[in-house]
Amino acid sequence: MHIFFTLWLAFLPLLPAGSTISAPVSAPAASRDYCKIYGSVYLERDPKYKNTASYTVFLNEEEAFANMVVYRENNKLFADGTAIWYLTPSKAFADHVLYVTENRNFADFTVHYTDVRSFATCRE
Repeated sequence: MHIFFTLWLAFLPLLPAGSTISAPVSAPAASRDYCKIYGSVYLERDPKYKNTASYTVFLNEEEAFANMVVYRENNKLFADGTAIWYLTPSKAFADHVLYVTENRNFADFTVHYTDVRSFATCRE
């Protein structure tokens, strides 16, 4: 067994420079594009169903510190732009399912609601 290990170490420098053996790495949560979330959104608050959500969000009181300023649309047909959400009461009819956390440190991004449609924006 020691012979094979020694031979492997001896021939290791002879491998081509581009060949590396590594496990696939998934993108971290922060690099995912949450700015594409619009349309019907269901806010999951039950920790049992946390794994079914696409993102974890924190509802922020201050607009200055929010990653996304969201306008709540009353009609699903008009929720057609960035940060314009129709909050659906049913998970089955939602385009996006988001888990709402009480701890800001666990969130992928923070959300602040606005009353003015033109103020809706995403800050990456």
